[in-house]
Parts: sequence; structure tokens; C-alpha cells
Amino acid sequence: MSLLRAESLAKTYRGAAVPAVAGIDLSIARGEFFGLLGPNGAGKTTTLSMLCGLVKPSSGHVRVDGRDLSDPGARRMLGLVPQDLALYGTLTVRENLHYFGRMHDLGGRRLASRVQACLEMVALTEAADRRVDELSGGMKRRANLAAGVVHEPAILLLDEPTVGVDAQSRNAIFDTLTLLADRGLTIVYTTHYMEEAERLCRRIAVMDRGRLLAEGTPAALVAGHPGCETLEDLFLALTGRALRD
Repeated sequence: MSLLRAESLAKTYRGAAVPAVAGIDLSIARGEFFGLLGPNGAGKTTTLSMLCGLVKPSSGHVRVDGRDLSDPGARRMLGLVPQDLALYGTLTVRENLHYFGRMHDLGGRRLASRVQACLEMVALTEAADRRVDELSGGMKRRANLAAGVVHEPAILLLDEPTVGVDAQSRNAIFDTLTLLADRGLTIVYTTHYMEEAERLCRRIAVMDRGRLLAEGTPAALVAGHPGCETLEDLFLALTGRALRD
């Protein structure tokens, strides 16, 4: 059975002429590293927001381990790393992690242990007591990741977590996610960077204009589309070459 499942998931925002997401189905297995690819405006962020309960679908359902997302127990299984930083700039990294841990009912030695483990995992131990607004962009992104996993979720949802970071921080984020995946964490990762999807994801779906256009392993999708030699070739063939400003 799928650990995370979306059924006929759709969202039309008030005043919009077309839906942001137009009735998609997703089935993500336990322990899978799943990539959701698409150009700007494809509907990736809206989809991710519905999968974690931040946005209410216009229609359709999300189920976590067989339970509807309205079940508090289902929501507790989720961790989110949004594209915009979900951190308090005037608090230190450690204070942020303590805050988010307490939001998930962690406390005492368990909370202290998780905070320290997450600081080490994202290589921020030495910066733990610095205010977030004093950190570099890459350090903020790594702290954002730590906040999403401090409560040890079963499923981690990431919305373009490497936007605006340097090569060193991007590589550190990749290494952390690979480690978490190897430990059995189920990961859903949105991106429009083909090299990220090829490096990290075992299975992908390409999305545009609110619809899923293709789904499968990167190698199988490329092989199944004549004239495509790379994932980028496939992506452009499916979504077009027009600029998405």
C-alpha cells in the first residue's frame, strides 16, 4: 500500500480562469525518493501544499498510510521544507529547532537530542547559537531542512530546497537527503533542475499546467520518448521551450 496517495487532487484559486492543479493522482511508496518536476507555474508548490494540508483542495483527497489527511495522526507523519524559509530570523538556529520540536510535542532530553543530531546532520553545530538572519543563504537553507526533520517524520516534502544556494551548500543538502533516504525516509522533492532529479530521485513525474504529463524512472522515461537522450531533452519535449517568466 502507498504511504502517501493523492486521488483526483485539484485546486482552483478564487478568481482564476484555470485550475492550478487539475485532478492528479499520485502514489508514493514507503521509502521512495520521488521527484515532482515542472517549469515555473506548473502547479508543483500547490500540489505539495495540498499534500501536507497547508492548502485545501477544491476536490480530491490525500491519504497518509491509509488515513485521510484530516486525521491529526496522519499530519504528524509529515515534515515540510518550504521554498520560502520557515525560520524566525531573530532566533538562533538552535532556538528555531527547539521551537519546531516543541510544536511536534518533543521535550526534555528527547528534544535536546534531536536538535543536536539535526545540527550535526546539516553541519551547523558551530553556527547553532547564531541568529538565523546573520547566516549565509546556504546555511539558512540547511537550517530550514533541519527544522523539517527535527520531529523525525515518516514523509519529508521539499519544495525546491536548493534555490539560491552555492555549490557547496547544495552538495551538503544532497548528501543529507541521500543519508535520510538510505535510512528509509520517504521523500517528495519538487524541482526544475534536471541534474538534481537525476542524482536524487528513483522515480519522477513531470508536471505542467496543473497536469501530470509523464511518470516513471528517469531512465525509463527517457528511453520511452524517441529523440530524447537526457532527462532535460524529455522535460523540454513535454513542457516546451517557451520562456516561463
